Amino acid sequence: MSRRPKDPLRALSEEEESTLEHISRSKSQPAVHVSRAIALLEVAKGRNYTQAALVASYRVGDTVGKLVARFNVEGVAALQPRHAGGTPKSYGVDETERILAEVRRTPAPKADGTATWSLSLLKASLRQAPDGLPQVSTYTIWRALRESGYSWQKSRTWCETGTVQRKRKSGVVTVRDPDAVAKKT
Repeated sequence: MSRRPKDPLRALSEEEESTLEHISRSKSQPAVHVSRAIALLEVAKGRNYTQAALVASYRVGDTVGKLVARFNVEGVAALQPRHAGGTPKSYGVDETERILAEVRRTPAPKADGTATWSLSLLKASLRQAPDGLPQVSTYTIWRALRESGYSWQKSRTWCETGTVQRKRKSGVVTVRDPDAVAKKT
């Protein structure tokens, strides 16, 4: 006989139960959401953590126990996975804005040695600037650019996705596509 759970599942509201039922039968949700919803529903039906783990394709009941404890605190948000390891981000919003400010600055060919930015030249410029980032890597710059909607072009330049230069009678105008992010996903 199994021991009594340390943190038993609290009573589910009707909304939570219907959400978990919907997610457990979903074919379009990520598999981790589906298996977590199944495990929570099995525990709600009265099964112990080991039985719920077997139904939800987990190896041990401790996984379900931790999920139940998290669900009691967070609710349905507990289905969403957390950071699962790896190096945490060492640069925050301020550093990302500093990188983007450097990208938006037009390079001076004499001072910067280029007419267009590359990752290695951006890294060198950011490391040498008095208000720059002395330890920044090319990967960090690349990640910040990609997350901000920039992409590498065939013309060997970084361009903001959804932004284009158009010639008009009044001169060159920058046109932005308001649906650029929606079209990428």
